[in-house]
Amino acid sequence: MKLLKAGPSPFVRKVLVTLHETDQYDAVEQVQVTASPLTPDPNLIAANPVGKIPALIRDDGPTLYDSRVICRFLDHRAQTGLYPEVRQFDTLTLEATADGIMDAAVLIVYEERFRPADKVSMEWIEGQWAKVSRALDAVSTRWMSHLHGRIDIGHIGMACALSYLDFRHDARKWRTGRDALAEWHAGFAARPSMIATEPDT
Repeated sequence: MKLLKAGPSPFVRKVLVTLHETDQYDAVEQVQVTASPLTPDPNLIAANPVGKIPALIRDDGPTLYDSRVICRFLDHRAQTGLYPEVRQFDTLTLEATADGIMDAAVLIVYEERFRPADKVSMEWIEGQWAKVSRALDAVSTRWMSHLHGRIDIGHIGMACALSYLDFRHDARKWRTGRDALAEWHAGFAARPSMIATEPDT
């Protein structure tokens, strides 16, 4: 299998952490591509027509894309229980919340990186950050008991989302007023799977 990835994408990191946590890291070749929303890599377009990463090319089936699809496939392949039947919909909702944080955080980066300076909308940026802030508050008030339970894909997604906020939006100080979530993240970030996948650029 080949995993198409680009830069410090939190969605790619989610897949990489899942590979580590399911003992499948060595089963996948990592291929660096360009994932610009303006000029995506032809190899990426060939694998995923919408030009987004990650994409997982398989020998025995069509390419899978979207981190949620890939992670579910990897968990099924390894039978590691990251999508536990007993709390399946709670787990999927927490994963979706983490992905929503990542989406908004990445869109802020894109707004500042790909628009001419005189066309960057601070109102739009603040609207995206408001999504992040509301999601973090929801996790802090509703999901801490879940995060302190057995590891599942919700844990992996949330850890990658919070680490991406540190990486790209550290000035926003997401930890302020969210001590329990910050403490949980510090513990999860110390896992070997997280340390091995820390972005360097």
